[in-house]
This record gives sequence, structure tokens and C-alpha cells, in this order.
Amino acid sequence: MNASQSFTLWLDADATPRDVSTIVFRAAHRLELTTILVANQRVAIPAGHPMVSAVRVAGGPDVADRYIADNAVSGDVAITADIPLAADLVARGVVVIDPRGVEHTAETVGERLSIRDFADALRGAGVDTGGPGSFTARDKQNFASTLDRVLTRAIRQRG
Repeated sequence: MNASQSFTLWLDADATPRDVSTIVFRAAHRLELTTILVANQRVAIPAGHPMVSAVRVAGGPDVADRYIADNAVSGDVAITADIPLAADLVARGVVVIDPRGVEHTAETVGERLSIRDFADALRGAGVDTGGPGSFTARDKQNFASTLDRVLTRAIRQRG
């Protein structure tokens, strides 16, 4: 059985770094893995990736996130930097990693959500909390390693 018959790889593509998309395309091709990119804008898929498709959702806050949440099922793998989406998916048995290579688990996603909510409250009070740092070569390497580990585990569990 190939990987495409066992689970879907979801990519929250609205703000995904190009390097992450490239790694995802290669993995989808190598593993024959059904991969769906979801964004509120047009997403280009390079030629030669028949297992990759894109869904364009209406604009608006969290529309792409809601589409992924409504369609991903237990055992799927999702890539997103959105912590509330990650928390929702993890609670439903979806494996979630962020574009910097952090795998969210039931044990860790609650803490991440609390930190995010605290930073959001600070920003609401006028405090400049900064934003995430630039996407680095180390982030790219971490993502590639984590994606490989997560996909290998998912294939073994479904195979």
C-alpha cells in the first residue's frame, strides 16, 4: 500500500515559507502522498506533482484554517503555524507540525496556546511583543527532519 491510500497531508498555505512548500512537494512526490494546500489566494503547484492539489477558499480570517479543521481526519498530517488550529487538530488525532519543525502534541499544544493568548493580550494592551524571527536555514533543516520523521511514523501506523 502506498502512502496516498492511508492519510492526507494538509498544508495551511497562506503564509508558508517557500522552502517549506518545496520540501512538502518533494515528500508528496517521493511517497505518492495525497497533499492538499489550502489558502485564500492562488497557490502555484509546480509541474510533475500529480498528488498535490490546492483549494482556494474565500478571503477572511481563519477561513483556510476552518477548511482544514473541517476536512482533516484522525491520522492525517497537517502543517500550520496557527496555534488555535493546531490545538483543534491535535485534539482530534491529526498530527501537526509547524513550518519551523515543531511537532505539536496533546502535551505541548495547550502551553503553546496559552503563550499565544498571553502575547495576544499584551498586544491588545499596546505592548509591542515583536513577531517571529526570520525563517532560517536551521528552521528549514528542522522542518525537513520533523516532516520525514512524522511521515515515516504515519506510514508505519497506517501500513
